[in-house]
Amino acid sequence: MNSENTALIGLVTISDRATQGVYEDQGIPALKDWLGNALATPWQAVIRLIPDEQAQIEATLRELADTAGCCLVLTTGGTGPAPRDVTPEATLAVADKVLPGFGEQMRAVSLKYVPTAILSRQVGAVRGKCLIINLPGQPKAIKETLDGVFAAVPYCIDLIGGPYLETREEAVKAFRPKSALRPKS
Repeated sequence: MNSENTALIGLVTISDRATQGVYEDQGIPALKDWLGNALATPWQAVIRLIPDEQAQIEATLRELADTAGCCLVLTTGGTGPAPRDVTPEATLAVADKVLPGFGEQMRAVSLKYVPTAILSRQVGAVRGKCLIINLPGQPKAIKETLDGVFAAVPYCIDLIGGPYLETREEAVKAFRPKSALRPKS
């Protein structure tokens, strides 16, 4: 969290076409909307729009975690099997720890909606005090996926030494063991 007690959250769209202006990015607006509804804790987005280039993705993730001080980085795009889809490889290359449960759950959630979810290679990982989660690129899929996994995110951030994030329970109820709960602020 920065000096104003605002959690910094990195939002990264990874797309050759969006960076070239072929189409307007819809991932970052979808992430901002979802987080705006879900988080009760004050937060600020640190936004990046980058191409499907592994070295640039790695550099961006390192910068957001190490320099910008983001406690959470959500990426959209680049998680499929196409040759240019390298987001998981970049995430794993900068990770201190891999959290396989995030990928497993994201695919399980998506399979309820589309059979092609089995093609997804989304991962969750930790770098320092930052949780990095790869999400799909489509706004509808971003919402469905976050709805399915975000309950575990605040406690994960607690465990890695990040800020205490509170959610709006009508949007998503964060799960923490009783011993990890703090009084509502």
